[in-house]
Amino acid sequence: MQLTFLGTGGGAPSLQRNVTAIALTLSARGDTWLFDCGEATQHQFMRTALKPGKLQKIFITHLHGDHIFGLPGLLTSRSMAGIPEPLTIYGPKGIRQFIDTALSLSSSYTSYPLEIIEIEAGEILDNGEFRVIAYPLNHVVECYGYRIEQHDKPGFLDAPRLKAEGVPRGPWYQDLKQGKRVRLEDGREINGAEYLGPATKGKVLAIFGDTAPTAAAIPLAAGADLIVHETTLEAAMAEKANGRGHSTTVQAAELAKQAGAKRMIATHFSSRYVSQDRERLLAECRSVFAATELAHDFAVFTVE
Repeated sequence: MQLTFLGTGGGAPSLQRNVTAIALTLSARGDTWLFDCGEATQHQFMRTALKPGKLQKIFITHLHGDHIFGLPGLLTSRSMAGIPEPLTIYGPKGIRQFIDTALSLSSSYTSYPLEIIEIEAGEILDNGEFRVIAYPLNHVVECYGYRIEQHDKPGFLDAPRLKAEGVPRGPWYQDLKQGKRVRLEDGREINGAEYLGPATKGKVLAIFGDTAPTAAAIPLAAGADLIVHETTLEAAMAEKANGRGHSTTVQAAELAKQAGAKRMIATHFSSRYVSQDRERLLAECRSVFAATELAHDFAVFTVE
């Protein structure tokens, strides 16, 4: 699993940063989920190794322009490229109206199956490999953070042992790999769980939308292997940040520490900050939570 930051700015783009969009690559196949889609996200997409045809789902945190204005262009360009694979968009109430209106007024359309799901707090997806839970945040409009939980991977099936015990290969091996019980033609019942190695614990990733400090942040980030949190402003500007539904460097770091997260990536920086400010902002985060890194456009992080 890898995160590619396509935009790390908040509010408006700058010469150093585009506005918010984060791509999560789920597997070696390149299957991709996108979190937010600010203006010009498709341009950023083209500057990476990401493939539009592998984009399966888009999760929108809230309906501010710096998080959604890239959607109409991305959706229609995907059609013009002849990509037939379906796409599902999740987001707060109003995301359907925004997309439908933008496509309708511009006489645009999608040639692939497009599903739009307006969400509320709670579990919004479980595909057997990943579970996604939406948590309400503290912003000036309805806004969510997404907790992505990878299901534990079963251990490897001990095929040599099965062979030694006279269990023939067959379609039942798939059930055994899932720890199920199977009955063989000779009447024996085999418990797959007894032939599996240790399971591999799934990863947990928490991606925050815009938010001032809130109690909902703790369960969203609890024990996560990696959290992505906005740090719109520096610590000295906490009153201004919180008044607009945002967090500071130190507030994000405090949340990561309180939640027991393993790593934090800070993003969504105000356009007031330039490249020379990066070390100062990072130092503020690390003064509270040492395992912090700062995102920049096109940065790639592995979820470990």
